Amino acid sequence: MKKDIILAGVGGQGILTIATIIGEAATTAGLNLKQAEVHGMSQRGGDVQSNLRLSTDLIHSDLIKQGAADLIISMEPMEALRYLPYLNREGWIVTSSHSFKNIPNYPDEDALMQELNALPYVATLPIEDVAKENNLPKSANVILLGMAAKYIDILTPEQLRESIARVFASKGEKIVEANQQAFDLGWNAVK
Repeated sequence: MKKDIILAGVGGQGILTIATIIGEAATTAGLNLKQAEVHGMSQRGGDVQSNLRLSTDLIHSDLIKQGAADLIISMEPMEALRYLPYLNREGWIVTSSHSFKNIPNYPDEDALMQELNALPYVATLPIEDVAKENNLPKSANVILLGMAAKYIDILTPEQLRESIARVFASKGEKIVEANQQAFDLGWNAVK
């Protein structure tokens, strides 16, 4: 069994935290893991992309070929579409429906969402709104991970929740609980 995941977003949105949680869960579960270096500017405002490859078998490359990704997890709709050529025909896109306008010529938001919604396997949610409504303003990325958990079938939701506890343990129990709550909000938002 394998799962090839592309994580995409803008610097400062928490893409690397999602990668850390998934990677820690995979390592604890005894899976083979390869992660490509982050591409783009990891500074706040620049595009960030990472390849995560998880498998029960040996993995030879840390990069995902075009047409081979099983899942794109994106904090931003334009970034999700940027990596569409990497998605396989049965692959899912899980993305925020909110745009992060970090460039002056950002595409029309309605057109972006129409393009996304025309695809066969897409889950969207205004994760930033959900985070604010639930007093979790710094956990939108973990809400997104909760949404994506349904499609990361090489790991169980419980393995990911436990990984959240380990990754955030040094920040205290309240932070762990807040992020597990955020994960559950995302999990429950996807049918």
